[in-house]
Amino acid sequence: MASTTDTLPTRMNGTRAWVDYLSKVELPVLANTLRRINELTDSNSSTVNQLAEVILNDAQLTSQVLRLSNTVFYNQTRTQVGTVSRAITLIGFDAVKSMAISSLIVDTLLARSERSHLLKCLARALHAAVQARCLLPRRNEQALEEVFIGALLMNIGELAFWSCDTEQADELEQRLGQDEPAVAAQKTVLKTTFAEITRGLVEAWALGPFIRDVVSAGRPNSKAASLVRHSVELARLSESGWRGADMDKLMETLGGELEEAPATVRDQVRINAGEAAKIAVSLGIPQVQALLPGADTGAEETTKSPQPAAPDPELQLQILRELAECLTAKPDINQVCQLVTEGIQRALGMQRVALLMSDRSGTQLVPRKVLGLETEGWRDGFVIERNRKTTLNRLLSDHECTLYKPAKDAQRAGFDPWVGKVPALVGPLMAKGRIVGLFYADNAGAGSAPSAGQLTAFSHFVRHAQLCLTLLSVS
Repeated sequence: MASTTDTLPTRMNGTRAWVDYLSKVELPVLANTLRRINELTDSNSSTVNQLAEVILNDAQLTSQVLRLSNTVFYNQTRTQVGTVSRAITLIGFDAVKSMAISSLIVDTLLARSERSHLLKCLARALHAAVQARCLLPRRNEQALEEVFIGALLMNIGELAFWSCDTEQADELEQRLGQDEPAVAAQKTVLKTTFAEITRGLVEAWALGPFIRDVVSAGRPNSKAASLVRHSVELARLSESGWRGADMDKLMETLGGELEEAPATVRDQVRINAGEAAKIAVSLGIPQVQALLPGADTGAEETTKSPQPAAPDPELQLQILRELAECLTAKPDINQVCQLVTEGIQRALGMQRVALLMSDRSGTQLVPRKVLGLETEGWRDGFVIERNRKTTLNRLLSDHECTLYKPAKDAQRAGFDPWVGKVPALVGPLMAKGRIVGLFYADNAGAGSAPSAGQLTAFSHFVRHAQLCLTLLSVS
């Protein structure tokens, strides 16, 4: 909860109060990140790079996305994926976007609370999302991920509420434990319902027209939205078993919509439930497996903790192989440079990486790609003037990859407390004997200078970007 609790109402009453409280006090970072991801569309390479940067700036999120990228659920070719950039290229923009959203939801909410109601809601949301994705007929990538996220977020108001440590959460939990009807208890304690809070959050967080249709009070406007609602109902009913009057009726309804026999649909949804249990493990939430039908099918998998930032020789080789594959096809400088910056950050264990390129005037090098924490000021401030003698101009003194060692009297750059003041790896990109780009990487305030081995690996990565630039200049 916020530290300025004295300025907040002691109780939230009504939909607007809860939407404001969840959006501005409890979950502003989640709201802003979801909004930013949803604003991205796969229209060109720049948005692909923006999605990669959103993911790569969160080590836990990167680990989750790559783990999911190597599951059969998303990657049926079983081609090993070692970088976020490669995942977007191989698996698809919308699929990686879906992984990022689901990972953010799970990690953010579970970091705040382990209430039994939150775990139950997460299990139901994940189960519904997998069912919707697996049941969707006439599939294309965008539609698959749209229904997955639609089902995952259909009850985002309830998920957000149970992640918060409030007196009203304790009070509602007590009432539900006494078997009071859920909606009646919500109206008494919250002066609204979870459904209304969800609709408010969908608008406030700009989650898009499809999810707005899914959570609306009226009839859905599309078969996909109808499937999402049925998948959420299916996940709820399955908690009491696969048989029963309500479940049988739902199987009939789904069979009609999917043009399949109800018995065929029943067999399929049971298989899908087992897949949901495996996805729970890949998302790092094995604690919800016991709440999912078919949880035993995923028992053979184990979770992996995200690796600390340290040089990873195997990952270096994997990314270098991916770079080589990119260069054997038609070279794409954006894709190659994205792989290089990601490789420097993840495989070398460097905390912050930037690629600077010449502006149109040719008088400045300006940021094109930035990765790492505490680099907010780099996009506007990390500018090297060619014709001025500054600390930053010392980064241009060599025409080969080098370890920059700051002079004793070096002045820090005004946009950052460490650039210019700490050792860094620097690698130029050349064209006709002139520096047209620069890769920069440092460890911020960690106090550790890059090693000779890191410099060697850094040089290998930069060499691939230089080769791509050279190939394009002669083609």
